[in-house]
Amino acid sequence: MDANQVMETDKKYYMPVFSRYPLVLTKGEGPYVYDANGKKYLDFLAGIAVNVVGHGHKKLVAAIAEQAAKLIHVSNLYHTIPQTTLAKTLAQLSGLDRVFFANSGAEANEGAIKLARKYGKTLNPDRVEIITTENCFHGRTLATLTATAQPKYQKGYEPLPQGFRYIPYNDIDALEKQVTDKTCAVILEPIQGEGGVNIPDAGYLEKAGEICRSRGALLVLDEIQTGMGRTGKLFAFQHTKLKPDIVTMAKGLGGGVPIGAFLATEKVASVFAPGDHGTTFGGNALATAAANAVLDIIAEERLLDNAESMGQYLLQTLRKLQAKYPALVTEVRGLGLMVGMKLTKPGKDIVNQCMDKGIIINCTAGDVLRFVPPLTIQKTHVDEMVSVLDSVLAKF
Repeated sequence: MDANQVMETDKKYYMPVFSRYPLVLTKGEGPYVYDANGKKYLDFLAGIAVNVVGHGHKKLVAAIAEQAAKLIHVSNLYHTIPQTTLAKTLAQLSGLDRVFFANSGAEANEGAIKLARKYGKTLNPDRVEIITTENCFHGRTLATLTATAQPKYQKGYEPLPQGFRYIPYNDIDALEKQVTDKTCAVILEPIQGEGGVNIPDAGYLEKAGEICRSRGALLVLDEIQTGMGRTGKLFAFQHTKLKPDIVTMAKGLGGGVPIGAFLATEKVASVFAPGDHGTTFGGNALATAAANAVLDIIAEERLLDNAESMGQYLLQTLRKLQAKYPALVTEVRGLGLMVGMKLTKPGKDIVNQCMDKGIIINCTAGDVLRFVPPLTIQKTHVDEMVSVLDSVLAKF
């Protein structure tokens, strides 16, 4: 099929839930992808913060191929070496004690919600309430879209599960007022991704942890977008002195192979017993072998350091554009290679014009350009992207 045939066939057979770009991507190499016509694009979206080691990394490809030839899946009724290896590695790297593997970020958050509810009930049968924040995003299952305090995702799916309350993000006074003896958990993103790359004040996460501890509630950090080195640390909470009770992750964990996970302290995880939670595919040998390879690449190629240094360079160059176009760009904010550019107008047309010129970025929250490239990018890639963005912004 040529590109037009692919798009027409997709339109006929796929459920109409995505507003896809008129682009059929066929291969990738490093920070670049290619469409069906052979056109090359610099990918500063990376599968929405997923392709942390870029496209077609030889070590990741080899690990997937080698494991596929050995063993892909046997279910969680049996042990596998890749899963056990990954569980130990993540526990040691996070400072938490136990892990459960799922297939996606939404599943990871769903499992965290179940674990928090079960833990809360060991303290008080009525301790089931979960607090989340406005403009958050935690997934699209029925429970996680209820946790996602954005009505646009919830409309049409009522009645929603009970027991969720919403407060403003980065408002410690609101949090302190709302956590009660009925609160089993507070779920926070260290940086809100889909909400517009919103970064909390210094000390916000630590204070939230103190409030939760003092009142017997759990602090759950959704690191699905911020995890796997995106901010220059393996987990964003490692920029603080905070130790959360539960952490969820997905996106970059498999480098593009679907896998999610939630980690917890021994105290919290111990409330689970056989049969309390499960999955058929989660953490299978293929997915965990891929994740092990991604973690090896991050360590061997010092990608955390690269994310920090390239993130600083990206912020500097984008802030020059802010100074150049003050009527259009109001703020550039970010940490590591998770950066947002706040606009005074919707960003859709800018995204489309950048794509026409061979640059892939996206717009979130309507007016925030989001930059989440592979952690492998170099200055030449940043310069290439910024040069094109400059030419596009000049038109507006």
